[in-house]
Amino acid sequence: MRPSMRASRNPLKVLITWVKRQPPKVKAFLAVVTGMAAIVFLRFIVHDHDNLFVAAEASHAIGISVLIYKLMKERTCAGLSLKSQELTAIFLAVRLYCSYVMEYDIHTLLDSATLVTTLWVIYMIRFKLKSSYMEDKDNFALYYVVVPCALLALAVHPTTSHNIIHRISWAFCVYLEAVSVLPQLRVMQNTKIVEPFTAHYVFALGVARFLSCAHWVLQVVDTGGRLLTALGYGLWPSMVLLSEIVQTFILADFCYYYVKSFFGGHLVLRLPSGVV
Repeated sequence: MRPSMRASRNPLKVLITWVKRQPPKVKAFLAVVTGMAAIVFLRFIVHDHDNLFVAAEASHAIGISVLIYKLMKERTCAGLSLKSQELTAIFLAVRLYCSYVMEYDIHTLLDSATLVTTLWVIYMIRFKLKSSYMEDKDNFALYYVVVPCALLALAVHPTTSHNIIHRISWAFCVYLEAVSVLPQLRVMQNTKIVEPFTAHYVFALGVARFLSCAHWVLQVVDTGGRLLTALGYGLWPSMVLLSEIVQTFILADFCYYYVKSFFGGHLVLRLPSGVV
């Protein structure tokens, strides 16, 4: 009986259990190694690395669709952060303005659609479903992220030939996007229990952020570093890549618990203290 019992053990569960027992520094190292390995894997299986950006946008769209489905079907916004949606609307509005005056392309249209749906979500939370909004749990002060992002944008921004206001605005939306999910993570940390639709939404954001990060890293590798020069000089190119990496790692811990819960057969995600 013992050999058969050992053979029936799920290797993934064994791996997750082993990782869970490791100290924080080892977990961080394993996360970095796993991320790098995933990027190398994507480099060889995806021939056109621009498709990774399209995949990132698609993942974001799926996440928003899940969110809309939750609001329409369950008629509740419990577990959602209004402040995260407001931060998302701010950086999308600023990025849209910069796109119109600096580089109008297909991404401008995609951002327009995302902004419209985000404003609809804000409207639903503020007015239609206000009674189910957990305002006491959504207690992340927005000035903790908005003010530092604005100051950082003043100090480090693109060195292109565009108007200085446009360049600072572009930097501001890049930095703000990197931390816009923090209020949502705080809500989930405060409640400890995350219902499925909210968990799916945040996981989709995590996947989108990783694919976007992989896109930028592989583009730099493919161009032999020339992409960094095209973005400008000084600290700005490094800050763009750093912002992508920060977004990915902010969501990495949540995605770990999401995958663990999914393979454990649990519909409701329970977060331990200290995830955010």
